[in-house]
Amino acid sequence: MTTATWNGRVVAESDDVVTVEGNAYFPRDTVRNDVLRPSETHSVCPWKGTASYFSLEVDGQVNRDAAWTYPEPEDAAREIAGRVAFWKGVEVR
Repeated sequence: MTTATWNGRVVAESDDVVTVEGNAYFPRDTVRNDVLRPSETHSVCPWKGTASYFSLEVDGQVNRDAAWTYPEPEDAAREIAGRVAFWKGVEVR
């Protein structure tokens, strides 16, 4: 089981994780909705496509843009469609 933890709380947990460029992508339905906050941030990867970000909020603390997803990835990255990855201090084990 792979878990993503931030601020002492498990924010995602799954046996079905896809790793791309060292990042674990969790199925969206295994990420806790109660800690995700939509963000206006986007970035573009030449081979994956356009990423949309989420901030995490746990116990009143916010980790801005700490999670991202590729809602409509390029064909080369289709395996991460509908999945969420983390950074900015989120511990993935």
